[in-house]
Amino acid sequence: MPVTAPSFAPATIDTVIEAVEHPAQSVASLVLRRSDGQQFPAWEAGSHIDVHLENGLIRQYSLCSSRQSLSELRIGVLRTPDSRGGSAHVHDALRAGETLRISAPRNNFPLVDSRKYLFLAGGIGITPIIPMLEAVEAAGRQWVLYYGGRSRDTMAFARELEATYGTEKVKIIAEDVEGRLNLQEILGMPRAHMLVYACGPGGMLGAIEDFCMGWPPGVLHTERFVANDLGAGGNTEPFEVELSLTGTTVTVDTHQSILEAVEQAGARVLSSCRAGLCGTCETRIVSGEAEHRDAALTEADKDAGEVMMVCVSRAAAGCSRLVLEL
Repeated sequence: MPVTAPSFAPATIDTVIEAVEHPAQSVASLVLRRSDGQQFPAWEAGSHIDVHLENGLIRQYSLCSSRQSLSELRIGVLRTPDSRGGSAHVHDALRAGETLRISAPRNNFPLVDSRKYLFLAGGIGITPIIPMLEAVEAAGRQWVLYYGGRSRDTMAFARELEATYGTEKVKIIAEDVEGRLNLQEILGMPRAHMLVYACGPGGMLGAIEDFCMGWPPGVLHTERFVANDLGAGGNTEPFEVELSLTGTTVTVDTHQSILEAVEQAGARVLSSCRAGLCGTCETRIVSGEAEHRDAALTEADKDAGEVMMVCVSRAAAGCSRLVLEL
């Protein structure tokens, strides 16, 4: 189902596409400037923007430009074979000189201060990592990047990163030459005072999470471009949601999201991706237990049970009623 602009949308910024570049096979890089000539607001490493496409879709793309120059923003977009219309539109329809409406940058993948960092990127997952490398290098921290992909021709910004930081810090692992990232070798031994940041395909992140089970809690930070697949044990039963601000109660059916149900009841919820990725629809839980299906909340946030993403998450098995601050 296409994602359309919500009626209660966040503030947007009008931009002009200054350049469309192709840093790798099937990757388009857009360089954006503000239409009014002003600078973009300051942003932190790991941030992304919502991109409002002319076909009515809203997509989230990580920023991969330098935070030192607020006159432009850069995103990298992979053409995916199973595109729901977003990446195909970027590749086929967007050209230099055209206008593009975006959100202000926001961050669901913040860089936490540490003495040492281990960065792991798979394919287009390199994009949010690039500003992080700039930040930790400027801060004088120890770090190393392992960047894996099918081949060098498909790995965006690989040559640029090697030229900037050197091959001692930037390890490019092309599968057609060296095989996949050797996670046993990279993550088999926990290291003191080191944080792990990873972004890439779901299978790669799942394997990284398994290896990091032996590391101290809180060490691993990940960002996914698709929400986790729900396991077979997930709750699909209908349940009730009470909107605490109005007293209205709605039933959420098996094939319906909480967001869809409460919108039909007249509630206005700030939302964007509707896929559990961006964090826009975060809603406070007054009572009840949620089954979290999003890729935006940290495990600690999910365990705390204070908020949920109503675009994809549901009531937990055995919980027939949620009370939400709506």
